[in-house]
Amino acid sequence: FRFTVRLNPLTIPGLPGLHSFVSAQSNGKWLIIGGRRDGSHARQPFRSFPGDENNTDIFVIDVYKKMFKSASVNVLPLNLKEQLQSGNMNYYQDGKTLYITGGYAYSASEDDHITFPFLTSVFVPDLINAILNGNPVNSCFRQIKDTLFAVTGGQMGKIGNYFYLIGGQRFEGRYNPMGHPTYKQNYVDGFRKFKIISSGNGLSFSDPEIVTDQVHLHRRDYNLLPQIFPDGSSGYMVSSGVFRKNANLPFLYPVNISESGYEPVTSFNQYLCNYHTAKVFMYDKKNNQMHTIFFGGISQYYLNDNDELINDKSVPYVKTISRISVYADGSLHEFALPVRMQSYSGSNGEFMPAQEI
Repeated sequence: FRFTVRLNPLTIPGLPGLHSFVSAQSNGKWLIIGGRRDGSHARQPFRSFPGDENNTDIFVIDVYKKMFKSASVNVLPLNLKEQLQSGNMNYYQDGKTLYITGGYAYSASEDDHITFPFLTSVFVPDLINAILNGNPVNSCFRQIKDTLFAVTGGQMGKIGNYFYLIGGQRFEGRYNPMGHPTYKQNYVDGFRKFKIISSGNGLSFSDPEIVTDQVHLHRRDYNLLPQIFPDGSSGYMVSSGVFRKNANLPFLYPVNISESGYEPVTSFNQYLCNYHTAKVFMYDKKNNQMHTIFFGGISQYYLNDNDELINDKSVPYVKTISRISVYADGSLHEFALPVRMQSYSGSNGEFMPAQEI
């Protein structure tokens, strides 16, 4: 591995702290929608995920000029306004269009915390330009309702003509770590495939297919890794995630998903990153190797100052920067990089690659 990692902190004055948001890019500008401003969620039901900590602003960030502009979601119709201030929405940017499904937050119209049953499309360049110029934003969105999309804490991808909504859960009510009946929780336990039809003012979907596996795909809040597999085909790797059915611990082995189906890779364990975090994907065409770097986050395991692997079943925040590499022979290997995060950050963050690279 011929590369090193260096962290260069950068502050944009006035930009609030956010996590669990949706992101997209166009012409060097970042678009940020939804997420939360309150950091780690409280463990008491009456204090968990309060509506007044939802991110109700859509941000356009120019990282090079260290400036941003914003527009409120409150100008949008009710269903759009409520979904687009939720956390842990699932999303995928397909060219100039950003597709968003689900998300979890307090819904004033339902007077409860819900997982939103919507598919929303966003015209990214139009929305960025509207916000930068102070123009109305309503025309930049389309939305349809279907329980197929009522998922939070999953991930979206695309293989061929099909979009994949992978993992996650439908969570209704107030979070309660003691298991008291203040909520209903149903894992996706698999993935959902469908085609999206978007033209003019219309938005619809077709050819839905539901794949279920309660053993290997009972996962949420994981990392979905785009892959070029050793045979040259494209797909995804479902990396780690929570929680096992028999223990409040993360999965360690990954699952590969391709056009032909899915395959658990139980011969490999990922120890150093077990939860959704910022990550970067790199394919080495010459050597047919796929590399993913994970920045901090949450993990059951970490290396102490003596490089000993510590197993902490409380699954804490970590400063580890780690790498998983898939070699040409199909073997997987995990490495800790010599540099670490400067704070316990990264969880539910995103890596925004410079588009000109």
